[in-house]
Amino acid sequence: MKQFLISFLCIGLWQGISAQSFDHKHSVWDSILKKNVKNGLVSYKGIQSEEGSFRQYLESLSKVTEAQYQGFNEKEKISFLINAYNAFTVKLILDHYPVESITEIGSPFSKINLARGIPWKKEFFTLLGKSRHLDWIEHEKLRKDFNEPRIHFAIVCASIGCPILVSEAYTPITLEKQLQSAKLGFLKNPKKNSYDKSTNTLYLSKIFNWFQTDFTKKTTLIQYVQEGFEENIKPDAKIVYNEYNWDLNELK
Repeated sequence: MKQFLISFLCIGLWQGISAQSFDHKHSVWDSILKKNVKNGLVSYKGIQSEEGSFRQYLESLSKVTEAQYQGFNEKEKISFLINAYNAFTVKLILDHYPVESITEIGSPFSKINLARGIPWKKEFFTLLGKSRHLDWIEHEKLRKDFNEPRIHFAIVCASIGCPILVSEAYTPITLEKQLQSAKLGFLKNPKKNSYDKSTNTLYLSKIFNWFQTDFTKKTTLIQYVQEGFEENIKPDAKIVYNEYNWDLNELK
């Protein structure tokens, strides 16, 4: 019994030390973003020129074990997964660069790639000890494990129609502020969301159509988005979803 307790305490101590050893400030990624992202547009060539630092950061993500991850608190987990999604999305683009759209990745037919979600189902990185794809991070972890719809404004699919990639890493200490800023920034972008009072028509990004159940667990969709509009949206407003722009979010 004594030996069991000693072993249990040692394992707990090791997991605690391991969890603390990961850089939750995501300093390397933060530095890369600050230098290579402007107004949500990404200098993929710039990140490509920092291959060593970028690879170092990706490796630091891949080295985190399931046991370490379970030692993270909720904000650490969410920040870890958001940054991982965004960083590995950049890697996916760079692995196939130059491309005009993420939808070019897969078969020669962009419409087929998009319809089947091929770029997001491609296993090309390791996370928490197994080969993963981007959809796993989004649907099996972020959406499934956390009741936090604002993650949809933080993860970026390398496209103009997406929320912008911010020029800083998400961190546990600033996560709440960052998620709220991402939500409001996306909602207030008239190219993606707008309200025509004269016709009582609300034009929304297709993100609100694709993931409507995430946004309406506690309220209606109109009530959820109201925060981003100065005008009061009538509850019977007609909702029209805008065409999604899949062009690469590249800084040129």
